[in-house]
Amino acid sequence: MLKRIVRGLLVLLVVLGGLALWKREEITRLLAVNSLFSEERIVQNFSHMDKLFLTRPLSRGDGPVSALPPGPPFALPADAAQWVQDRSVTGLVMLKGGQLVHESYYLGTGPEDLRISWSVAKSYLAALFGVLRAEGKFPDLNAQVTDFAPLLKGSAYDGATIHDVLTMSSGVGFNEDYLDFWSDINKMGRVLALGGSMDGFAAGLKTRASAPGSHWHYVSIDTHVIGMVIRGATGQDIPELLESRILAPLGMEAAPYYLTDGEGVSFVLGGLNVMTRDYARFGQMILQRGAWQGQQVVPATWVEAMTTPQAKDGSAYGFQWWIPPQAAPGEVMAQGIYGQYIYINPGLDVVIAVNAADRGFEEPGVYDGNIAMLRKLAGAL
Repeated sequence: MLKRIVRGLLVLLVVLGGLALWKREEITRLLAVNSLFSEERIVQNFSHMDKLFLTRPLSRGDGPVSALPPGPPFALPADAAQWVQDRSVTGLVMLKGGQLVHESYYLGTGPEDLRISWSVAKSYLAALFGVLRAEGKFPDLNAQVTDFAPLLKGSAYDGATIHDVLTMSSGVGFNEDYLDFWSDINKMGRVLALGGSMDGFAAGLKTRASAPGSHWHYVSIDTHVIGMVIRGATGQDIPELLESRILAPLGMEAAPYYLTDGEGVSFVLGGLNVMTRDYARFGQMILQRGAWQGQQVVPATWVEAMTTPQAKDGSAYGFQWWIPPQAAPGEVMAQGIYGQYIYINPGLDVVIAVNAADRGFEEPGVYDGNIAMLRKLAGAL
């Protein structure tokens, strides 16, 4: 009897060992998700996401690197240096009049690091959408998302328009609490880590919190649906579209990459990884109303549209771009969790790109303090 039990245990151990080897990559990625934001690992994780998740490289194109000409150097004032420390800033690049006036890196990071964008990636996708709209792919923003992404029929997105998802007004019930293990956003992260399907995750959402278009509510999965719509309309993947329409014309220094799900679908709502200087280049192109070194990369009319309030309930949100409180004319931001920003102030002719690993980003007053500091730095240039 004892021998039979021992044999059974040995067989079980062999089976479990085999399963562990078979699912080793998935288990590794799941463990990475669980420790992604830990104090001792977050900084390096944010510079090396390709070691933790499935990825898809993007081409920067074959053209030369576009210069960021040096301008009069700007030294950070004492309170800004304290802000850098308090907010765990890792990269800070400042442009004035298109000239590079400040660049600094912290916490062991450097200029060559490809830093995770988080939701700054949403603003890149919005720019791409505007180019495709100008090409005639989306003449009607009131078209149903299911016209382009039929997989969403019967989901909470059935009845939502392109305009609704562009403005985070889909009405889909979605918990975006990053500190809640069981929130929808963290369930989505586990789908990504385990090599599941993001399309399937979106199609599986059935709860509606409000009528489509009636209420602004930040729902990151809305941006994935924009990606589904783009893929359905063009028959192409987002990376190849972004490469040809946005990245190559910018003359970026380094080829970025996207995180992907298990089906190779890019994590367009937050998985773009780019050098801090290249984030600044993108911001400068937006400040210049979509123009870059003699080429109109994004239509000027679309830049104006996506960076001005578009939500039907009057919220200060454009098409995947944020308008800060009491904004000056044209003042706009791309922003992501843990302190990622591209701040643009056309009136002061300033672009500031920030990467950070700020575990306290959701604490009361931090967001307002960040906006105040970005404005102060812009005003001091």
